[in-house]
Amino acid sequence: MQNMLFRITIKLAFAVIVFLYSLLAGSQAVQAAETVITDSMQQRMQACTVCHGKEGVSTNQGYFPRIAGKPAGYLYNQLINFRDGRRHNLVMSHLLQNMSDAYLQEIALYYSALELPYPPAQSSGLAPTLLEKGKQLVLYGDKARDIPACVACHGEAMTGRMPTTPGLLGLPRDYVVAQIGAWKSGSRKALAPDCMVEVAKRLSTQDIYAVSSWLSSQLVSGTGHAASASKQKTAIACAGDKP
Repeated sequence: MQNMLFRITIKLAFAVIVFLYSLLAGSQAVQAAETVITDSMQQRMQACTVCHGKEGVSTNQGYFPRIAGKPAGYLYNQLINFRDGRRHNLVMSHLLQNMSDAYLQEIALYYSALELPYPPAQSSGLAPTLLEKGKQLVLYGDKARDIPACVACHGEAMTGRMPTTPGLLGLPRDYVVAQIGAWKSGSRKALAPDCMVEVAKRLSTQDIYAVSSWLSSQLVSGTGHAASASKQKTAIACAGDKP
């Protein structure tokens, strides 16, 4: 009798387990059916958030730049440069190698249209004299060495200039140091005339660190919109400048 009761109990327990499992499987199937993945640019760009932060806003720490709100022409040019080897990053090159010009334009337009808050200014920890040197180079340049002010091309508010000049604020210091250094060494290039190569060659290592530190310590006012298209105010020609 005990053996019979034991077998009945086991069968009932097994039946309950099967019933509960079927309910769970049914619930998961319903949830799967109700989950709709929208084929949108926001969904497609999820891979970019791994490095560039949620919606491309990045942070003021680390190496990866903010891409949200940058001029579409600038973003498009950089995507092309990564794909075609004028800029070097294995991840970016791999991601972009099979993308068409038209799709890269879509990506650029998507990110340029994002208006999102900027991160707080980054504390530099730099000596005041070196910070002042960075400020002088950014705002006024150095006429004795024929170094133009950064604001001459990047806008008085340093938020960029349409259609292809990026903003300089809201970027990590290490990223700015690395990019100016890449131009100086020749490992980063743009279509001719490449004005940044000419500027970077005239900057010392101390200049680069001072400029990058001062820029990263500045707040972005307002929405950070790029200035309207205009002729840049230096004698150094840049590709894409409005005549």
